[in-house]
Amino acid sequence: MQVHGLKDRTQDLRKSLNDSLEGDIRDFLINEAELHTYDDLTKVNPVTPSTVLKCLQARYSAKVFYTHAGCTLVALNPFQPIPHLYSLDVMREYHSAPQPQEFKPHIFIVAEEAYRNVQGQVEPMNQSLVVSGESGAGKTWTSRCLMKYYATVATSSQKCQDTVEKIERRVLDSNPVMEAFGNACTLRNSNSSRFGKYIQLQLNGSQLLVGASVQTYLLEKTRVAFQAPNERNFHIFYQMMKGATEKQRLEWMLPLEQDFAWLPHAEKTLEEDCLQETVEAMINLGIDEGKRTQIFRILAGLLQLGNVDFSPASEEAQSCDLDGHSKGKTAYLLQVPLDELQSCLTVRTLRAGKQSVLKPCTQSECGVRRDCLAKVIYAQLFDWLVTFINNSMCADNPTWCNFIGLLDVYGFECFLLNNLEQLCINYANEKLQQHFVAHYLKAQQEEYVTEGLQWSFIRYQDNQGCLDLIEGSPSSIFSLLNEECRLNRASDAKQFRVRLQKELSDNASISWDKLSKEPHFTVAHYADKVSYQIEGMMEKNKDPVPPEIISLLQKSQDSLLHSLFADGDRESEGSRGHSKVVTVVSKFKNSLESLMKILHSTTPHYTRCIKPNPDCRPLTFKKEESCRFIVHGLVSESRFGLRSGYRSFTELFQPVYSVSADAITSCQMCFNLMSVVNLSCVVQLEMLEEHRNRVRSQKAFCIQCCWRRYQTRQRNRRTQAWMDALAEAELDDAEDFMENEASSVLPKLLKERGSVQLFSIQEPVMVRSWPIGLAMASAPSITVSLTATGFQRIMSMMACLKIPFRHGEYKVKTNQFDQGVASIRAQPRGSIKMHLQRSPLLYADMHPVHKTDVVTGLNQILLERT
Repeated sequence: MQVHGLKDRTQDLRKSLNDSLEGDIRDFLINEAELHTYDDLTKVNPVTPSTVLKCLQARYSAKVFYTHAGCTLVALNPFQPIPHLYSLDVMREYHSAPQPQEFKPHIFIVAEEAYRNVQGQVEPMNQSLVVSGESGAGKTWTSRCLMKYYATVATSSQKCQDTVEKIERRVLDSNPVMEAFGNACTLRNSNSSRFGKYIQLQLNGSQLLVGASVQTYLLEKTRVAFQAPNERNFHIFYQMMKGATEKQRLEWMLPLEQDFAWLPHAEKTLEEDCLQETVEAMINLGIDEGKRTQIFRILAGLLQLGNVDFSPASEEAQSCDLDGHSKGKTAYLLQVPLDELQSCLTVRTLRAGKQSVLKPCTQSECGVRRDCLAKVIYAQLFDWLVTFINNSMCADNPTWCNFIGLLDVYGFECFLLNNLEQLCINYANEKLQQHFVAHYLKAQQEEYVTEGLQWSFIRYQDNQGCLDLIEGSPSSIFSLLNEECRLNRASDAKQFRVRLQKELSDNASISWDKLSKEPHFTVAHYADKVSYQIEGMMEKNKDPVPPEIISLLQKSQDSLLHSLFADGDRESEGSRGHSKVVTVVSKFKNSLESLMKILHSTTPHYTRCIKPNPDCRPLTFKKEESCRFIVHGLVSESRFGLRSGYRSFTELFQPVYSVSADAITSCQMCFNLMSVVNLSCVVQLEMLEEHRNRVRSQKAFCIQCCWRRYQTRQRNRRTQAWMDALAEAELDDAEDFMENEASSVLPKLLKERGSVQLFSIQEPVMVRSWPIGLAMASAPSITVSLTATGFQRIMSMMACLKIPFRHGEYKVKTNQFDQGVASIRAQPRGSIKMHLQRSPLLYADMHPVHKTDVVTGLNQILLERT
């Protein structure tokens, strides 16, 4: 009957919740005064896109930029400096806290949790901090904060302090160098990472930082030679133009009055345009002055190369001419022969068997070769910098045993024109989203099925279909792109679009706009739909480097540039001497799979960065822009934030209903409770929690009453027992009692009360407190002296002298009075002494009753007959 009754209540509750859900949402949104107090989105009730966004908006307006979403931390970009939020004092506060999770949400909580996960295990597990979000959401800044935190808290050892400080400095200085060479100002972000990086902070057995290493992914090298409208080149070029001294300008051939085609929007000033900071970081990393000079000369040569133009030849059989003075400056800065530079850019070599044929390039082909030269130099220089940084701060293998990894990758991108770069970037974000879904959401629901629960799955966007479209086998966008490259034929965008439509039309994640004139395809990503133009995609995937360019750079008199391409010709040839095609998507896919293996072998911690508005304006929150990046992750994550095991759930909520049935009935009841939770998880759990708290409060009150009653009774029993024991011991043999019970708790208790000093000596004993409370100590014959002043003396004297006379055997007289109350003027001037042949009882009545015929206080002492 109880089970049926519970089912009826469950059905009624289910209907009531369905009817009131919309009303609950309205009530929640109306209560704006308290929205900013929700520091965890799992506490939002109910969890919907509207309530989550409204809560985040309220916290952002209150200048609170971090919020928990179950196991994930949500970070809102303030678009303005908040120095006090990341100070050293704040770091130490979170690091030294017994329970950092009880503090306000902060990126340092995630960092500290990962650090303690390494410390608190018998076999420490490697940790990964995955920082995700769209471009401009604040991922780079978050990664900086994490590195600064570990460089601060994980280097506190006093041993080898010089080595520790050196490692800490190099770990931190790797950031400005890589950002200067790998970040740029884009439409969405003034400091956008144009490459992905995974930084491993290496820890020894004592969990102290002993080194670090960096793995990079897919540098957007095309930005060197091409910048989209309203975007800029890499930061380092602007740093050189704005921060170089007069001497350096002459050395680098960068006069102020010269304009550079590859340096758009040079008038725009950013915080990142600081050459001095980059130079200081390079010095701390160990890059000497000679190497720095070579690096900046090469970069200056690339800027001059961008100003090289080509004029068509007067005859078809002749090559194009190089215009302007920049060709000479380029050859000088790159330390290559001018004639070979011109030949490399304007003439290509065709191989027919064992013979080679020279063919002049068209004007457009010359431009492609010029851009290719710039891209290959910059990419190799960037890789050399990463290798140098790793060598300068990476610890030896025996020195470190665990690591904490920081993953900072390019955010999801959707521009007006998207090509292969955006496809690879968004593919990486799809892989990370799948990792997030598999780790947090999918695994939770599969566990419900394993436990045999009747669970209606919460719908979340599983992006496996999109990944199959991009990387799947046998047919996918990547496989078809690679096949086109292997065919070694002229690229045809329209033909490739037809092939995509033929091979992949069954996949629901791809579509085409029939009204568009430009060949393209549209992919439905987890965050948004993105349209990719096909024109130029195959060429970018091939990423061909003409052998003439490699040959030219190998002849450079610059030792650094020469070393970058010393083995270039060997790597570009296969076993039979033929050109080996290693496409961009193949390299990127392999490197990303390697990264995912590392992530799956570690304990991940996710931080989702959110860009509150598209214009990067401080303290401006536009819900429409943020919604698409929240709905697919945060809402589902919040609904799973309260996940607990079956046993924990039954133990937690079993007291809610008073059930006297057997275990089967209890289990059935918990199943019914779970079916209620299936409707609207957070709403039902809130109701159960409230009911549980009321029950616990009632039970706690009952327990307190019983415990206090028990304590009172026990205290009364102990008091009575003490009084009886003292009286019995004193009447039997006081002296034996004092000797035998010297180590018991009673003498100690008496001494602590300070009423009398208990010693078996013949000298007088001083009684210092009033009222006396206890009688004099036992001894065959003792003298007790009472010493007091003022009114206290009178009262003490009265308490001592008002002793009833029994059978006339004992009598005390004073010269002040015989009976009654003595005058204050007649108070005694010295000590009052009582000479006793036998000791009185040790304990007197502490709570006398108001009766005339009952002696009280010290008058209750019974004196034995002499």
